[in-house]
Amino acid sequence: MPDTNVLTEADLRALVTLDLETIDVVESAFRALASGEVIMPPILSMDIPAVNGEVDVKTAYIPGFDGFAIKVSPGFFDNPKLGLPSLNGLMILFSAKTGLVEALLLDNGYLTDIRTAAAGAVAARHLAPKVHTAGVIGTGVQARLQIEAARLVRPFERVLVWGRDAANAKKCAADLAEKLSIEVRVESDPARLVAESQLVVTTTPSREPVLRADWLHPGLHITAMGSDQPGKVEVDPAVFRRVDAYVPDRLSQCRIQGELRAAIEAGAANADTVFPELGEVVAGHAPGRKSASDITFADLTGTGAQDTAIATRAVALAVMAGAGTRIAS
Repeated sequence: MPDTNVLTEADLRALVTLDLETIDVVESAFRALASGEVIMPPILSMDIPAVNGEVDVKTAYIPGFDGFAIKVSPGFFDNPKLGLPSLNGLMILFSAKTGLVEALLLDNGYLTDIRTAAAGAVAARHLAPKVHTAGVIGTGVQARLQIEAARLVRPFERVLVWGRDAANAKKCAADLAEKLSIEVRVESDPARLVAESQLVVTTTPSREPVLRADWLHPGLHITAMGSDQPGKVEVDPAVFRRVDAYVPDRLSQCRIQGELRAAIEAGAANADTVFPELGEVVAGHAPGRKSASDITFADLTGTGAQDTAIATRAVALAVMAGAGTRIAS
């Protein structure tokens, strides 16, 4: 039996960074999804309301990739009261030829953060117009990473930040300004943030809309990435009646746990409407933005294909660097 490589969060942070190569790897996963040859079962999702927790399990087999990943991603949102992080998790990479375990990636959610931000950049690359100002609704890790990733493909010069907690918004803005060396300021009115932005990313776990339909304007792109569980909603369902293109990452997922789910429940979208997925836009099989004045909307729930892509890249980089600890199987 071959050895298994164990990679810690520290190993993975040293190996995998949020750069154009990582974005390209995640984009390749979306392109593969458009081929119809990817095997990707529905997300296994378990809500644990007694402790304000949830667990998601995702996986996918992508033809041509050496391995496939299974990811377990818990979120226990009262953990900060205990001095613990709210998110953690791990990935297991199996050989796509033999099914044997090749690597255990103890990333504590780091790779999920990176591939989620990279997916946002893929959406921006194919759907956003020329961007001068980007806005982010939310102040957590993804608020920072989504803006960092988007700027790699749309080099904007200003960022606006809105959050329910003014102190958190101020800290997020300061971190982004230091990281990107551009103008970043807190915006107290989310409607004004949207009005002044060409790209807006929502990054919250909200269960009521934080972005309203009457704030939309020509030339806007929205990426919503917080609605990854039934019951979550960041975007007013009425937005679906006003956008020129709605693009889900995986239509079947978005119907049950993305922004599309809320729109179907509200009667703002039909359950049987077939919307082209992001992979189809990436592959050139479906149009995305048709003009500079279009309003476009990407709904990102996260896919097992993204996890397989980022895990495969991480292990390949580890092999080249001789990183990790090998244990006998």
